[in-house]
Amino acid sequence: MTNTQVVFRGKVVNISHDQVALPNGRTAELEVIHHPGGAAVVAIDAGGRVCVLRQFRHAAGGWIWELPAGKLEPNEPPLATATRELEEEAGRRAARWDSLGRMLSSPGVFDEVIHLYLARELTEVALNHEVHESIEVHWLPVAQALRQAQTGEILDGKTIAGLFRAQALLEVQA
Repeated sequence: MTNTQVVFRGKVVNISHDQVALPNGRTAELEVIHHPGGAAVVAIDAGGRVCVLRQFRHAAGGWIWELPAGKLEPNEPPLATATRELEEEAGRRAARWDSLGRMLSSPGVFDEVIHLYLARELTEVALNHEVHESIEVHWLPVAQALRQAQTGEILDGKTIAGLFRAQALLEVQA
């Protein structure tokens, strides 16, 4: 049994107060942030470099490293979101796509599901950053990006998960 009351409706998220029957028989009152979900792209070029964005994120307190990523638009399949975001944020189009699965960003309070993809066979297209985005596009050797994820220089969860899942897939395909 779940009793849900929406307490906030925003442009990107809604927040509800839920009364939930738990599997242990108890009832809990929970606040849940509802998000349409997103897609993130590990784009690797012919030289073995991965695209990482240095992006200003107010909520994170400044500049962070991230993969090209974005929010699913209504009725938009995750791969279409990934394709759109790779073009807009990194200025690349990919001829080869592999799914790297899904991840949950913060399942204790957030229902967002992020779909991860590996993009290869890249060609250049025009960048199209949105007005509210402050983005620097960088291409790093994959090993360097993985080291940055291991040492904590990269803090973003989808980026860390995407890099390591891409590495695992690339090792299997080698």
